[in-house]
Amino acid sequence: MPALPSWLTEPLWDQFAALLPERPVYHPDHPLGCHRQRISDRIIFDKLLQLLRFGCSYEAIADTTCSATTIRNRRDEWIRLGVFARLKQIALESYDRILGLVLDQIAVDGAITKAPGGGVAGRSPVDRGKQGLKRSDMTDGYGIPLGRVLAGANRHDSPLLAPTLDRLHDLGPLPEDITVHLDAGYDSDTTRALLYERGLHGRIAHRGEKAPIQASQRWYAERTHAWQNAFHRIARCYERQVNVIDAFFHLADTIITVRSLIRRAWTTYRWDERPNRRP
Repeated sequence: MPALPSWLTEPLWDQFAALLPERPVYHPDHPLGCHRQRISDRIIFDKLLQLLRFGCSYEAIADTTCSATTIRNRRDEWIRLGVFARLKQIALESYDRILGLVLDQIAVDGAITKAPGGGVAGRSPVDRGKQGLKRSDMTDGYGIPLGRVLAGANRHDSPLLAPTLDRLHDLGPLPEDITVHLDAGYDSDTTRALLYERGLHGRIAHRGEKAPIQASQRWYAERTHAWQNAFHRIARCYERQVNVIDAFFHLADTIITVRSLIRRAWTTYRWDERPNRRP
């Protein structure tokens, strides 16, 4: 069963393969040159997509084509090369060039998920003190993920706002007038002072006042949380290493960005591999 439709995996793989260094089929130092061939990068890439989407273990996804150890080793190699982070950056640049990121309207919000694996996890206040992971996500005005900060589930949203907004520096030129949409968890003088120091305008929900989430543009961040939680690898995180967790988040954000790009560009652009029906 494919983890993602072909109209999405093929452009992802084409760009991902372009970022990989060339590797010989056989190791050049082998004296006879007749040992087993190197497992294809495409096979490992498809396995990582299945891991991300279905959330199963490495042993469960391994088969005759490659072992769980090979998947982990190739994953770590690509993390050291910075392939996942670069892939996400290229996806954002492509989206901005074709459709345009809505950077004058930014939404920041936190989400808590289960993290039995530990790592950066902490005691979750909404899950009887079990291990949980909090992510502070930042999205543009349409819900495209721009960056995140990972922390334990016992951390409050407000202290994570500053490092989350620091991710804006990775996006290049920014609009002069930027509004940051926040929920009532950020309703404090400290948050307002932080936004003022950075030259940002804040639209913060007030504590004790009930208002529908549709009343502001915060619902885009909530929708992005739902998109990310559809990838079971990060909705229930068993990874212990922070760089591995970040790599899976980079891959999930890239899929969300490219999927939104194809869906929105389908009605206004034409290209050779354009799906016959609107995705």
